Amino acid sequence: QTVLQGIILFPPRAICIVFIVLLAWLFASVATFRHPGKGSVPLKGWRRRMIQTTLSCLTRTLFSVMGFQVIVKGKIASLQEAPIFVAAPHSSFFDAIISALTGMPSIVSRAENLSTPVFGTILSSLQPVSVSRHDPDSRKNTVTEITKRALSKGQWPQVM
Repeated sequence: QTVLQGIILFPPRAICIVFIVLLAWLFASVATFRHPGKGSVPLKGWRRRMIQTTLSCLTRTLFSVMGFQVIVKGKIASLQEAPIFVAAPHSSFFDAIISALTGMPSIVSRAENLSTPVFGTILSSLQPVSVSRHDPDSRKNTVTEITKRALSKGQWPQVM
């Protein structure tokens, strides 16, 4: 019975997942189109609201289609209360659930992830702090960038 349900549910779920990811890519592309500074200047106004609302909603919907139900107990810290928050172990796709629930914050990510088709565009719309494994000064630059964003008094989104 479980195998039969899997066979029946897999195709519609896969179609929905592809549709949601492509829709997220479209919104990310629109929000970052002709944005000056590509990562060095924070998104403002309608661009930031579009990323926070649409990508958060689409990510929640994506995980719901995949069968995950997340219940938040307590209050999510605001940008003023916690400009930086940590998610551990930060090695799986569960970080995306945390990201969606907290309003799509900036994340720390490998620089190589930005060149991935479709997902790279979505990731770049979150204005990540890029870490290069080939640059010896990358760790220092990452700490400097995180500190700059944390002390920006709300110009940048939270950093995860």
